[in-house]
This record gives sequence, C-alpha cells and structure tokens, in this order.
Amino acid sequence: MSSIDHHLNLFPPLIQVGHTEQFFQSGKTLLSAQSPLNQAYAVFPSARKDVPSIKTSGVEEQPIFFASSEILPSSERRLFIGDTSIIFAALQNLTNRAQSRGQEWLHSQETHDVIRKLTLDYVNFTRECWIHTSQTSVQSQGSSQFSGDHYRSLYTCLALFAVLYVPEYGYEDAPVGDDLMEWLNVHFIEPSTEEGDHLSGLDRPWEDETFWPYLVRVTLRGLSKAATFFLATLSTHPSDNLRRLAQRLSPLLQSQPHLQSFEAERDFAYASHRWKDKMKALRIELDSVSESNRHDGIENWWDRLSDIVGILEGRSEVIRRVCEDLGADWREISVSWGVFADARLRRQDLPEVVSQILDDMPQDPTNLEDMVHAALFSGDPAKALSHAAQLDPWLAAHMADLMQALSLIEKDANEDSGLNVRDFYVLGYAQYLHADPALWRITVAYMFSCGEIGVRSADEVLMHVPLKLRLVGSINHGQGEQKGADNLKSGDLAGVIKDINATCYEYQREEVRRTICRIAAQTFVQEKEYGLALSYSSSAEDWPGLGRVVDRVLQEYITAGPEQFTRYVAGIAPSLQALRMQSGAQGIFIHRLMFAVRYAEFHQRLGNQDLQDAAWDLVSMFQDGLTPKSWWAVLLCDSQQLLQHDATLLFPYASACILLQHLEEVVARTDQGSGDEYLCALISKFGSGGTTEAFHALQGVRLALAKYFARCTMIGTGGKQILERKFTAAV
Repeated sequence: MSSIDHHLNLFPPLIQVGHTEQFFQSGKTLLSAQSPLNQAYAVFPSARKDVPSIKTSGVEEQPIFFASSEILPSSERRLFIGDTSIIFAALQNLTNRAQSRGQEWLHSQETHDVIRKLTLDYVNFTRECWIHTSQTSVQSQGSSQFSGDHYRSLYTCLALFAVLYVPEYGYEDAPVGDDLMEWLNVHFIEPSTEEGDHLSGLDRPWEDETFWPYLVRVTLRGLSKAATFFLATLSTHPSDNLRRLAQRLSPLLQSQPHLQSFEAERDFAYASHRWKDKMKALRIELDSVSESNRHDGIENWWDRLSDIVGILEGRSEVIRRVCEDLGADWREISVSWGVFADARLRRQDLPEVVSQILDDMPQDPTNLEDMVHAALFSGDPAKALSHAAQLDPWLAAHMADLMQALSLIEKDANEDSGLNVRDFYVLGYAQYLHADPALWRITVAYMFSCGEIGVRSADEVLMHVPLKLRLVGSINHGQGEQKGADNLKSGDLAGVIKDINATCYEYQREEVRRTICRIAAQTFVQEKEYGLALSYSSSAEDWPGLGRVVDRVLQEYITAGPEQFTRYVAGIAPSLQALRMQSGAQGIFIHRLMFAVRYAEFHQRLGNQDLQDAAWDLVSMFQDGLTPKSWWAVLLCDSQQLLQHDATLLFPYASACILLQHLEEVVARTDQGSGDEYLCALISKFGSGGTTEAFHALQGVRLALAKYFARCTMIGTGGKQILERKFTAAV
C-alpha cells in the first residue's frame, strides 16, 4: 500500500488497469470500512443495490484488501519513536508512584526536578534527531521520511515549553525575559554569522549598508560582545561625537544586569534601576548633539545610535518600530519586551503583553510551528496541543503527558468521548503507531496509560498482533523436519508470543493472555507442533482445548499410522508430569493425554517386538480406565496379532477375559444404536469401508479370542491370575 495525496493504491490491484468498466458491468461496486483505531480501511467488492441479485450455489468468497492513509514510520522515525518511549515510560512510573504517595508529592521539588529532567531529555533528544536527520538528508539527498526542519520544529516547541512551563524549582515567579532571549538566540539566529564575518573584515565597516542594521540587531538580541566589538571599530570614525558616544555606550552594554548574575531578584531590580539611570544620562548626552553633526555623509549615525539607546532604555515604541524595520516577527518583539521594556516581566504576565503584540503583528496561520509558539506564549496549553497534533501527533501526545503531570490541563474526562485532554492526544498518537504492526509493544504501552478506553484498545491490539509463523516442513520427513521443528520452537512465533505474554503480565491482562495462548495453540496445531500447542493450552488453562490437541494427536494415528503417531506423542509426553501436578487441570483431559502416551508406548513396544510388555500395556489401558470408549474397538483390533502369536501365550486367562468383556460391550452397545460412540475411531481408520469393515474386523477379534481360549484350555493356563504388573507412563 502506498499513499499519494488522497488516493490509496491497493497491492495487488483489486481491479486491473483498463478493467474498470468490466468490473462495473459485473454488477459490483467497491465498499470500505474504516478502522475505529486508526486510518486503516478494509476495501472489498460488493453487489450493487441497483442490480438484481443473482442466486448462486454455495457462498462466493470475496477478497478483502487492507490499506492505510498513514505512512508507516521509516527506520529513522522508528528509532525516534522507540527512544522517546523510554522517556515516556519514566514519566509514567513517576505519575504512578504519585498515586500511592499523594498529590502533594507530585508537586514537591523532588518530583518537579524529575519532570524537568525528563522534559529536557525530550528537548535534547529532538535536538540530536534534528542534527542527525539534517545530516543524513543531505547525504541521502532528502530520502528521510521527515525532514530535518520538521524535527527542528519539534525541538523549538519543546524547548519553549520547557522555558515557559518547566523552569527550575522556585523560579516560577522569576522574570522570564533572559530565558526567552536565550531560547530565541538558540533557535532563531539573527543576525547571521556570515554578516558579522563580512563586516569584521572591513577597514571602515560603518560605510557598509549592513553595518548599522547589524549593530541594532545584535543589541536587540542582547549579544553584547558582538555589539561592543563593532562599537570599538567606530574609534576611527571621523565624527568626534560618535566616537565619544560609542566609547560611553560600550561599557553600558557590557554591564547590563541579568537575573542569572544575582542571587536575589531584589538585587537584580536595584542594579537594573541604577543601570537605567546611566542610560538616561547617555540619552541626555546623545540629544545634545546638534542636527548638523548627526550625519557623516554616508549615514545618519545619530538616528541609528538613538535606536540602540532607545532599545536599551526599554522604549516600547522604538522596539516595535525597529523590529518591523528589521523584518522581525512577533516573537522577537515579545522577547525584547521582556528584556528591555519590562525586565521584571513574569510568566503569568507574558500572555497579556503577547496578546497586544499579536493584535498588531499576528502569527502565521499557515505555519504550525508558529501557531504552537503563539499558543504557548499566550498561556493557552489546550490550543498549543491542538496545533501540535496537526504538526506531529508525537509532539501533542508527549506535551499533553507533561502538561497533565504539571496540572496545566484538565484531568476530568469529556462526557462525549470519555477521555480527558491528555488521554485524547496520547491515544491519537497510539493510533498513529498502530498503523505499523511492528510497533505493537510501544503502541500498547501508550494505550494502557489512557484509562479504561485505552486498556480496551490495547487488549484488541494484543489479540491481533501478527504472530508471523514461518512455514517449516512437516515432522514427517525425519531429520530435515526435526530441524525445522527446532527452528520453530526458538523462532518467530514462540518469540512473539513470549513478548505478548510478558506484556500481559506487566499490565495484568490475564484474560487477554489466555486468549492469545489459545490462539497460539490453535496455530501450533495447524503446524502439527503438538508439544507447543499443549503447552500453550495449559498456559491458557484451556482444558477443552487441551483435549482437542490430544484428539488431533490421536487422529494422527488414524491418518499417518503408528510410527508418526509415536513421534508426535514424544513431543507432548514431557507435558504430562507437569499437568498432573497442576491443581487446576481437569482430570478428564489429563486422562486423555495419559491414554495417548500409554498408547504410543504400546506401539513402540510392538514395533520393537517386545510383545509381552506390549500385551501387558494393552490390558492395563483397559484395566486403568484410560481408554476412551471410542477407542475400545481400535485397541481390540490391535490385540488380534498378539492373540494370534504362535510362540507363546502373551495374555493371562483373566486378561483375555477382560478383552472379551470389552468386545461384548462394544458389540452389544452397537446393536443398541450406540455405534457412533464405540466405533467412530475404528471406522475412521478403515476409511471408505465404514461400518461394515469395522464389524468384520471385530468378528476377526472374536474369532482370535475363541482360538486363544481354546489354546489356554489345552495348555491349562486358566485359573489363577498372574500378579498384576504396575504400569507407569514414561514422562
């Protein structure tokens, strides 16, 4: 399946190219049904309602094609999904602990520090992925599923979220301007390094048209080192006034107070006030320059320097105008406001300022990254999640998870959907993951964190995980087949089921685990891996299913003969001892297994010409009550060759009587209409001969018994019963 725009291409094609009209004339149309879990569709042909239905004999099979509008994650995307799921799991462990330790602990410094660390882990990981994808995209000429710019957008959004909503503990009410300026300079670099390199290579840089815009921009961005460097180049400027003012401005730029440099906000506020007084003094000195001395013949340096001083003074009208002249956006105005116009601007006050700025310079509605930033700046987490979901469901899910842990969004479920905000976005992301069956482990991990609806969704995913059974040769071909069977036992199917079982144990989904074990057992039966089928039936505590496995093994005797039957029983015999020790096992099915094992031992001894032990085995199966009535006739027919053994009498007289007693019951019950109960196995063995051949075989057994009793009379072996031999099934 491939997805191009709004078209889904089926492979193999449901309708061949050029056969559309022929398909339509056949009276059929195409129908589809969307999966409730993701963007997958089931597409199938169906009869059109406007065409009279044509009655056909039997049921016509129709193909069902599955397609998805979701693009399966590529290798680099899978790596990203898998690695970030580890961070998600760590946060789930934290919130689960909070349920037992109370909400107070969730809002403690210890917990906040862990949440902040995990948030920064997301930030750092998206940064690494951005760098890696950008490099590989260049090397592979853009073959990556998501561009480096996409991961850069995730990086900027998460980093902004960390700055605004997950500050260091105790700094929630601290001024935010410097932190935002650092974020802006890291993610949106202006001016470019190339511009600075170009100007620094000039002898008279102020003559270049980019000099003053560059100097204003680095001042606006708080890049004091770059600003003082280029102010120093003005020491050779022909204007005495400019040289003097630039010399006065440089130390002021270098000494601008920043919150990180102070232990207490009060000290920062006091230092800022004193610094502002010095800027006012510089403004007075700047204004004293006459109009005639404000131009150097190339540029009106006074206007440019006045803009720089106005920015440092925190004049909002100057900041807005300069940003517009430089082509800056609402982000740069908002951040500059928090550094220069209101150095004590706090996070809770930022939305009001940003609202005024966005009224004059709105965000770009076609740029989802810009929309997420605007919502975060505006203090609207719910709107940020809405835009993030359109940008990437991964971003919305993990931001929502963090937001709920920080109590930024509502935890109450929506009445219509039954989901709260966090679960809505996490389940949406899980549904996106479900488009790739290989990601089922990660998919259910996200689903299980989303309440009852998520648990039910995860159960369905687990029960439909592809088991990926490899076709191996039948065990019937000796050593080659045995090697194939060994591969199966350590191969794909057992491995996948083992992982599913571990997942069910982890999330306490015992009923789901048993259902999957039953499915696995059925699959193993189809592949004639009866030992594994028996093991999984036992694990599921599916005793009727275990009985059906044993019945299939017994059926192998009918269809494949005693040699293959003995081999198959060798695969299930090791389970017998464990099942007999299992308290919940139902005896009727264990007895059926014991019969299969004992019957295989009988044929093994028969094949080895250990006829005396074989005879004892045969009688003991009747005496111990292990033989199902449907198999009585088969065992009686097996006894015929032992009864006719010429060298010695293999059965004591009493044992021969037991055989006769069971034969009489089979014949009598059959005459009374219970033939299906007593003869079904024997009839299956004879195949097309049916009931007639079965009766003929039993008559042969009766004749053999009559002759055996005659031999006993002649030799005088009747009377005292031989000591009964104790039989134990080999395990």
